[in-house]
Amino acid sequence: MVHTVTPWEVKGTIDYERLMKEFGLKPMPQLPASFTSHVLFRRGIIYGHRDFDKILHAIKTKKPFVMITGLMPSGKFHFGHKMVADQMILYQKLGARVYICVADLEAYNTRNQDTAQLREIAIQEYLLNYLALGLDISKCDFYFQSTRSNNGHKASAYYRLANMFSRHATFNEFQAVYGEITPAKMASSLLQASDMTHAQLPEFEGPLPIVIPVGIDQDPHVRLARDMITRLKAFPLEQISSTYHTFMPGLSGGKMSSSDETSYIALTDTPEDAARKIKKYAFSGGQATLEEHRRLGGNPDIDISFQMLKYGLEPDDNKLQQIYNDYKSGKLLSGELKQIVIEKITTFLKDHQEKRKKAAKNIEKFLKEHKI
Repeated sequence: MVHTVTPWEVKGTIDYERLMKEFGLKPMPQLPASFTSHVLFRRGIIYGHRDFDKILHAIKTKKPFVMITGLMPSGKFHFGHKMVADQMILYQKLGARVYICVADLEAYNTRNQDTAQLREIAIQEYLLNYLALGLDISKCDFYFQSTRSNNGHKASAYYRLANMFSRHATFNEFQAVYGEITPAKMASSLLQASDMTHAQLPEFEGPLPIVIPVGIDQDPHVRLARDMITRLKAFPLEQISSTYHTFMPGLSGGKMSSSDETSYIALTDTPEDAARKIKKYAFSGGQATLEEHRRLGGNPDIDISFQMLKYGLEPDDNKLQQIYNDYKSGKLLSGELKQIVIEKITTFLKDHQEKRKKAAKNIEKFLKEHKI
């Protein structure tokens, strides 16, 4: 059962079906080929939503819409983060204006007081990886919460909205949504509500659909923002939409965490380090002995190496199913499954890190041009 699921902590086994009912989420609707061609949607890794029909309608009718995501600059960019980057790239191809918020104020208030380090992590770990993965950053609105814009009208509108939201939520609501409350958490949630909605202000895009892809742990922010939107009458804000993806498991099980280097493979890890982590830390669904494994087979549903393939390292569904069947029957051994993952991740990392080198040449130019 679930032990803890909050924006700041996830512990225990996550019962997604129960949380969907508890939070009022709907399963993903029937999707067009533009979505089902993507592994995360096709394999049900993105499994739930709120008001996603608005986004499907905007895409179908070629109307403008925004996808916004936030990043917490607290550590290395790993394969769990890549799931969101892949969605950013997909939505951009489908016509979305992508907003990327660096939650440096939230990070300062809840995790790290070194603002220079927060900026360095955001740029060198996140922004650089986004570019290397294929995001067209020139068509994005990339900003830090601490310095929303050098355009005074835009900056004022963004911070004004966060303050106006404070009138439309009560302490009891904060407590019901978040549990333990601190002034820092309240300030962060109000600013996040502005992050999720401010693209609709006249200083930005004006009223339009907005989609926010998140893990279930971030849903409290979404719920509170949606409640405040219904009460704020000063601006004609459309209700925000959201989608929910399962957590990519950490190497030893549980949620992948930037604070535990043994739980993830970073996109800057060397292929040798990645191979070492997989061999040493990746939880196996195999049996205790070779004889038992051949006789009883392995459990791919709990095997981390197989899960890494499922989350995108193996894009071919037929090949993935064959690996699943072979492992479950005992034909494929745990060590052999790990070797498949090592080979695929080695190829990916070598290619990606070359792209990072090329992308690095454009980072300073982008930051300078946009005065970030």
